[in-house]
Amino acid sequence: MCGYEVRARSLSLAPAACGTHKVHNKATFGKRLWFPAGPPPSVGGTLPGAPRHPEKDHHAHRCERIPLLPGRRLCSRPQSREPRRLVHDADGLSTEQMQSFANWTNLSETTFLLKPSHPEADYRLRIFTPASELPFAGHPTLGSAHAWLAEGGQPLREGELLQECEAGLVKIRRAGTDLAFAAPPLVRSGAVDPAALEQAVVSLGVDAGQVLGSNWVDNDPGWLGIRLESAEQVLGLQPDFATMDQLRVGVIGRYAEGGPADFEVRAFVPGFGVPEDPVTGSLNAGLAQWLLREGTVDGNYTVQQGTALGRDGLVTVSVEDEDIWIGGTSRAVVSGRVSI
Repeated sequence: MCGYEVRARSLSLAPAACGTHKVHNKATFGKRLWFPAGPPPSVGGTLPGAPRHPEKDHHAHRCERIPLLPGRRLCSRPQSREPRRLVHDADGLSTEQMQSFANWTNLSETTFLLKPSHPEADYRLRIFTPASELPFAGHPTLGSAHAWLAEGGQPLREGELLQECEAGLVKIRRAGTDLAFAAPPLVRSGAVDPAALEQAVVSLGVDAGQVLGSNWVDNDPGWLGIRLESAEQVLGLQPDFATMDQLRVGVIGRYAEGGPADFEVRAFVPGFGVPEDPVTGSLNAGLAQWLLREGTVDGNYTVQQGTALGRDGLVTVSVEDEDIWIGGTSRAVVSGRVSI
């Protein structure tokens, strides 16, 4: 990663709302700036491996921090939103540079917008956790689509975008400020092998008798789905992440009638460097295909996620023809420039 500098500006939320580091380095930045929670720059505002004279060797890229608020309502507290960071015009960056930057931001996902290589795609997206690249992730998909449109992107088709990513082409539909992506096909489904299921159940700290069902719901991130009887059981989980290890476990439980949503979901991904993800579109897409197939749900429903982390995410799931749509909204709260 080459040296970098950031000129940031706050839009609608105080940057400190989600936890911050304040960095002051006159030689590199020239003024005080706010950075997201996570590891601060290591030396003089540079990332590991940066050259001593970054001004002689860098690419400048626009950068936006995208807090993602899934669903059709605003949360009451700004800090309860789901933050993402998006880098525009990232065609000149290497995979190593993207991964290093994503590791430094220390958010669930950092995304990079590039020119498409597929003739039917509107843009190409690469998605990174602090530890590795993801072929697909749902809420970064919606946040990145929002940012692409906000920057003046013109879709090839009216009311629909087509995103190119490592998992293939993903359809995104647009209705006003609401966006939804079509659930991609599962690469692995069906019964979970006994060893993996036992590992998941033990790591969650529940009895096998409390598990109403389990299934692979993998649309590339590797999700293993577990259904518990109630949302309260889901919220009470205190996982042992050392035991969970590299498993990526999504847990869902139903709310009683009159609850804040139809279901509560939690997503545990310690192997990605994110023990619990506050809002997870890919998991909800996989769970929806499983629940619809087995008859647990028969149509549209809502999911609340992030409650255990103090977040306020509401995901909408709708079925139209042969497509399952996972919906949410997003807004940019911080924008600026980053030189990498």
